[in-house]
Amino acid sequence: MAIWDENQNLPDWDNIYIDDYIWRKNLERDFRKRVQLVIARTNRIVEINPLTRLPGNIAINLQIQNRIDSNQSFSLVYADLDYFKPFNDKYGFSRGDDMLKITSRLILNIVRSGCAKDGFAGHIGGDDFIFLTDIPSSEDICRDIITAFDDIIPTFYDFHDRENGYIESQNRDGVAQRFPFISITMGVVHVKEKEHIFTHYGEVTQIASEMKSFGKKKHGSCYNINHRRYGGDRKNTVAKGHVTIQ
Repeated sequence: MAIWDENQNLPDWDNIYIDDYIWRKNLERDFRKRVQLVIARTNRIVEINPLTRLPGNIAINLQIQNRIDSNQSFSLVYADLDYFKPFNDKYGFSRGDDMLKITSRLILNIVRSGCAKDGFAGHIGGDDFIFLTDIPSSEDICRDIITAFDDIIPTFYDFHDRENGYIESQNRDGVAQRFPFISITMGVVHVKEKEHIFTHYGEVTQIASEMKSFGKKKHGSCYNINHRRYGGDRKNTVAKGHVTIQ
């Protein structure tokens, strides 16, 4: 923060390292608020994923917790990419980064289009994403993401690999193996205002992660919705099953 007198000429902003300035005559009135705004802006910048420009973990957790605390109904969807590591190993991190950027754009745009009022998309890190929607829109958004993702992903592969329908890369043990094209798997949890089941964001993300893990047992892009029924104590829940929809 720089303090400027009215009789001074403003500098060449491109060549000095400051985030904001304030006129000396307004110092007493505005200084505290301007400093608070600079701090808030800096925190937002730190929290943005540098690759995808989506909000990171702190913003994601706040979004979830605020909705729980205000007793809102919403759907949380935890998404990640299947077979991303073999793709990254074969084609290099630059093409892998492009894959993540495209995935983030698809998720963000489809969430905005399908849930303009309450939608939120964030990037946990790597190939893991979380987005929040209203409950009625969640399944349509998941289906739209799968359709768009499966349409565009083959274009990231070389012609020869597209013809084969797979790539040859190394698994985690360093052994050569054939891998299918990248797919996207999503775990979905509906948080309903009248049920008062969840009190902490970690409870919701844990269940969404479990639903995602179920989906990874199935080939291809899919989403799994949590359909467990809970008694008074969520820890003593009885699982009534889950649904896999492709």
